Amino acid sequence: MYAIFEDSGTQIKVNVGDIVDLDTREVADDVKSLTFDKVLAVGSGDGTAAKLGMPYLKGATVVASIVGDVQGDKLRTGKYKRRKGYRRQAGHRQDYLRVEITAIQAA
Repeated sequence: MYAIFEDSGTQIKVNVGDIVDLDTREVADDVKSLTFDKVLAVGSGDGTAAKLGMPYLKGATVVASIVGDVQGDKLRTGKYKRRKGYRRQAGHRQDYLRVEITAIQAA
């Protein structure tokens, strides 16, 4: 079974057991799981028609347990102006919240 849900303006397709990196957010220390209710589609994956929402499915949720905070790969950017001796480099590592999908409830 798979689901497509929306989080922070991004559509994500997941199966149960998948590990996904989401945009970082403020989560209390005692919270162990997140529930996403903006589910766009749920399908069984065996060739039958998927349930589609207009825009969201009512009563469908995706439950994920929090694994922890991680950082993405380092991205390097640079500026260069020819014949001027001008070179600048900068780096950036994006913060993510890593979650594991534990359940998909279809409406």
